[in-house]
Amino acid sequence: MNPIVISKQTARRFVLGRQGLWPGRRWKGKRGTRQALLACEAVQLDPLTVIARSQDIVLHSRVLDYKPEYLYQVMYKERGFFDYGGHLYVYPMPELPYWRLHMERRSRNKRVEDYVFTHTDLFEQVRAELTQRGTLGNRDFQGNPLGAWNYRGRKDTSLAMFDMWLSGELMIHHRDGFLRYYDFRENIAPKEFDTQAPEKKAEEFFAHKCIALMGFIREGRWKTDLEYYIHRKIGRDEMNERLDGWIEEGKVVPLQVENNKDKFLVLNEDVPRLELLEAGTTPKAWKPLGPTTLDEVSFLAPLDIVSARGRANKLFDFEYLWEVYKPIHQRRWGYYTLPVLYGDKLVARLDPKLERATMTLHIMGFWVEEDAPVKDPTFASALALGLIRFAKFLKAGKMNISAIQPSTLRREIKAIIKRVSDIVVER
Repeated sequence: MNPIVISKQTARRFVLGRQGLWPGRRWKGKRGTRQALLACEAVQLDPLTVIARSQDIVLHSRVLDYKPEYLYQVMYKERGFFDYGGHLYVYPMPELPYWRLHMERRSRNKRVEDYVFTHTDLFEQVRAELTQRGTLGNRDFQGNPLGAWNYRGRKDTSLAMFDMWLSGELMIHHRDGFLRYYDFRENIAPKEFDTQAPEKKAEEFFAHKCIALMGFIREGRWKTDLEYYIHRKIGRDEMNERLDGWIEEGKVVPLQVENNKDKFLVLNEDVPRLELLEAGTTPKAWKPLGPTTLDEVSFLAPLDIVSARGRANKLFDFEYLWEVYKPIHQRRWGYYTLPVLYGDKLVARLDPKLERATMTLHIMGFWVEEDAPVKDPTFASALALGLIRFAKFLKAGKMNISAIQPSTLRREIKAIIKRVSDIVVER
């Protein structure tokens, strides 16, 4: 089958639109939070709160009037989603029967098996405590300190619960801040989802999810990602057979992006969207409820699937580095720099910091791309309105934008903020 050929602009718009970032926010409130999480396929959680947690910035950029408590409610109160895995993503609860395959296979990982078989008393102790006392966190166990640092926990009981969680015996009941509290899966998962899908059906589901998550995917990466999801190695012959079969059955379509030699795959169900975008039309379902990203910029989270891990460079020709874990002298930009989305392009980087004592949003650094329209009044307006929405999301009553350059852009932004909001702009 000959591949569909699309422009780089279509590729950008498709990935942004499928993720709910373009042409503007199309969901609102708590209901919109649920809709956004479903559309995103997976959202990565991170504990850092320099400005706000990455997952909350992800949802703020997609959902009008988003509040962090909405995420907590749809996950832990309504049980619509669950968090799982070493990389810690949020997934829709109806996916749990498929993830049970991953969990079961992970339980047979040699490291996990060796630890379980050599610490049977420890695991029985944890099970007994959870059975007797109910939902528990790491701090509820005295445990024995581990000899070396381990990201899974500092005590043997913490390590045991972490492995029981990865293996599907436990789930996260709720969080206090970012601290995990566990209970048995059957006490948390809604009954209709506390089942295990057949192996073949689960593997087919993840083959689909790999592509849906990314929008479109390189043929080689499809194999790599699928191996993670189904937690087993896939031989070249098996993968080629799967690829040929899916193309023949019309499940996936080969895709080519102009001036890119890579071979991509896209789901057949997304082809009509690509055709509309290539013709210069926006899918009706993507109509925003509020301003477009040309009217008001959005700030992308450090772990946003659209721009994280080198994808900003591939999709937008935009270099983005999350430098939060780098020493100061090694940082090129800032501690918690966020890409700035204007229209369908990433045009700048912004390093925000929230001073909680005074609830002041400080812009610590601002770096524009060479082709950023810094002299265009419409860009100044879009940036100002994006900053206002961001400040209100953070509940900041003050703003310091002295780092924004050039000065003409800064003055325009300041005037707009003062004119249309009650946020105090510091000198």
